[in-house]
Amino acid sequence: MQPAFSVVFLTTLIGAGQGLLLALYLAEFGARYRWWLAAPADGAFFAIGAAIAVALTAAGLVSSVFHLGRPERGWRSAARWRTSWLSREVIVLPAFMAATALYGIAHFLGWQAPERALGTTLGIGALAALLALALYLCTAMIYACVKFLQEWATPLTLANYVLLGCSSGFTLAAAYASLRAPVLLNFFVVWAVLFTAAALLTRGASLVRNARLKPKSTVQSAIGIKHPRIVQKSMGMMGGSYNTREFFHGRTRALLRAVKWSFLVLVFPLPALLLVTGLTLPSAALLIAAFVVQYAGLLAERWFFFAQANHPQNLYYQAVA
Repeated sequence: MQPAFSVVFLTTLIGAGQGLLLALYLAEFGARYRWWLAAPADGAFFAIGAAIAVALTAAGLVSSVFHLGRPERGWRSAARWRTSWLSREVIVLPAFMAATALYGIAHFLGWQAPERALGTTLGIGALAALLALALYLCTAMIYACVKFLQEWATPLTLANYVLLGCSSGFTLAAAYASLRAPVLLNFFVVWAVLFTAAALLTRGASLVRNARLKPKSTVQSAIGIKHPRIVQKSMGMMGGSYNTREFFHGRTRALLRAVKWSFLVLVFPLPALLLVTGLTLPSAALLIAAFVVQYAGLLAERWFFFAQANHPQNLYYQAVA
C-alpha cells in the first residue's frame, strides 16, 4: 500500500496520547490504593498531563484532515457506525478527548475524593481509560478487518496498536514526570520498559508471520485466465493511474529492509536503554530523548506497516511497460 503520512501521524500521535492518559490514570489509581511503586502527585501534574494527551490527540486529528479529498464532508464518516470501524473511531475519538479534558479539569479544580474512595477524578479517569482502550480497538480494527490484506488481518495488529501506543505513552509520562513529579519516575519507567518489551515480542511475531505469507491470488486469478505460464509485459498503459499510485508504494526492497531495521532499533532497545540510564543517573534529558527517539521510530514503524501490505490488485499492475 502507499503510506499516507497524514494517517501515519494520526495513528502515532493519538496512540501516544491514549497511552499517556492510561499512564496518568494508572499512576493515580496506584497512588490512591497504595499500589506497586506508585506515589502521590499534585493535581497540577495530572491536569497538565491530561492537557498534553488532548493536544497530541488533537494534533493527530488535524493531521488526518489532509488525507480527505473533501474535508468539509468528513463528518459524514460517522454515519455508518453500525458496520464501519472507521465510523466508530470517528465517534470514540472526540469522546475520548472530552473525557480526558474533563479529567484534567477535575484535577485542576481539586475534585479528588477522600482517601481510598472511588472519587470524582478516579471515576472520570476510568471513563477516559475505557474510551482510550475502545479507541485502540477501533483504530486497529480498521486495518485488521480487511481480510484480503493478509499482513493486516491478524490479532497481532490489535496487539501492536495497543502495546506500541502504551509504550510511547508511558515513555512520554516518564519524561514528563522527570520534570514535574520525580516521585513517579520509577513507576513510569518500569511500565514503559515492560510495554516496550511486550511490543517487541508482538511486533516481532507479526514480522515473522508476514515474511512467511504466500499470496492467495495468482496472476492467473487476477486476469481470469488459467494458463499455467503467464508473464506480464505491460499493464496496458504507459503511465500511472489511481491504482498504481494508491495501492503500491513504489519503493525498493532495500529501502523497506532499512526502514524495518531502523524502527526495530529506534522503537525498542534504544528507548529502553535511555529510560534505564536516565533513571539511574538520573537525567531528564535522557528520558526526553527516549521519547523523541521512540516516536521517530514509530513513524518509521507505521510507514512500514502500511507499505508492507500487499494489495491483491498489484498482481495485475506489476509492470508499466
